[in-house]
Amino acid sequence: MGSDHGAEARLLAAYDRHVRECAPPDTPGCQVERAGRVVRQTSPGSGWNGVLWSDLDEDTADAAIAAQVAYFAGRGSGFEWKLYGHDRPAGLAGRLRAAGFTPEPAETVLVGRTQEVAALPAEPPAGITLHAVADESGADLMERVHTEAFGRHRPGIRELVVERLHRAPETIAAVVAMAGGVPVSAARLEMQPGSPFAGLWGGGTVPAWRGRGVYRLLVAHRARIAAARGIPYLHVDASAQSRPILERLGFDVLGTTVPYVREPPTGPGPAPAPAPGPGPDPS
Repeated sequence: MGSDHGAEARLLAAYDRHVRECAPPDTPGCQVERAGRVVRQTSPGSGWNGVLWSDLDEDTADAAIAAQVAYFAGRGSGFEWKLYGHDRPAGLAGRLRAAGFTPEPAETVLVGRTQEVAALPAEPPAGITLHAVADESGADLMERVHTEAFGRHRPGIRELVVERLHRAPETIAAVVAMAGGVPVSAARLEMQPGSPFAGLWGGGTVPAWRGRGVYRLLVAHRARIAAARGIPYLHVDASAQSRPILERLGFDVLGTTVPYVREPPTGPGPAPAPAPGPGPDPS
């Protein structure tokens, strides 16, 4: 967003407020609630469980971490603490490690101006057509792409898409890129009424189709949807693979985030597997 540090600080504050502190539930079946100086989401089934936002200091951090560990242990679930580079206090990452959390690869928080991204030229590569996801069959295609692109099965993403399509269709726009009858890339756009940010999530392309402009096409496609709804900013938690692509498309770095994951408690009987998070937007 240029070199205006005041503008960057205001944008970061708006991001924290709308995307994190006042985040809506992923789906109508989830619950987002404030617990002291922490905002967390709890989800049924394979949905995402975790801490979205916190405002802690040296005196309150350890107790807040212990409270969340106890809360999710009582539910028998693992969870993720999304730690951002500017979160307080300094050394919060070390406190999470000491409490049994394991860091996953860092992601870069990028923000782009919707109108600028929507105006980018992005023609479909030869042989590629885009299909809007409108039902369970489309969600099945997305799941197929994600399994091949990310190398792991992520049923929670399919459930999230289907649930939103059924109960809150105005908050999601999902798309699959097809090469003939084969799905080769997929992504979704998440929106909330009144928020100046729309999220780019789950962008994945199968290995054979990377580097051909499909990812760029899906970014521009989603930006045009957000622009038509008057949403001024796009945000994405970008992997190392997608960050340079997005920066070339005009996105700017707003910060960093590291998912700190705590496994489900062990004990008699099987414990549920950690729920998959919403996922970055890798190429």
